[in-house]
Amino acid sequence: MRKIIPLLALFFLFNACSPGDDTQYLFELRPIQSVDIPTEFTLGQTYPITVHYTVPTSCYYFSTLYYDKDLNVRTIAVENAIAQRNNCQELTPEMGASTYTFNFYVTSNGSYIFKFYQGKDDQGNNVFLEYEVPVTN
Repeated sequence: MRKIIPLLALFFLFNACSPGDDTQYLFELRPIQSVDIPTEFTLGQTYPITVHYTVPTSCYYFSTLYYDKDLNVRTIAVENAIAQRNNCQELTPEMGASTYTFNFYVTSNGSYIFKFYQGKDDQGNNVFLEYEVPVTN
C-alpha cells in the first residue's frame, strides 16, 4: 500500500492540466471500418480483437471502447475525444488510420454475436458490422 500512494501521486502530477490549459473536448463514436476477429473461439480462452477506424483530424484522440453485453451479443464502438482547437490538421485516410485491440475472454458456449458500430444510415438508424463466432469446447 505504501508503494501505491507515491505512484498515484506521480500519476496525478504528470497528468494534471496546467492553469492555462482550457481546451474543451467533444466526444464522438467513430465508425469501425473493419475488424480482425477469430473465426471460432474455445471456451475458457482469451483472444485479441482489433478494430480499424479512421480519424479525420489531428484533434481526435482515443477515449474509450464502448462495450455492451446482452447474453451472448456484444455491441462495440470506438469513442474519440475531439479537442476543440483551431490548429487541427486535416488527415488523409492513410494518416488517420487507427486501430484498437482488446482482449475477449470466452465464458459461455454457443456462439457470440459481435455488433461493431459503423455509423448511421440515411434514416438515422445505427448500422453495425456483425460477426457470429462459434464456441468450441
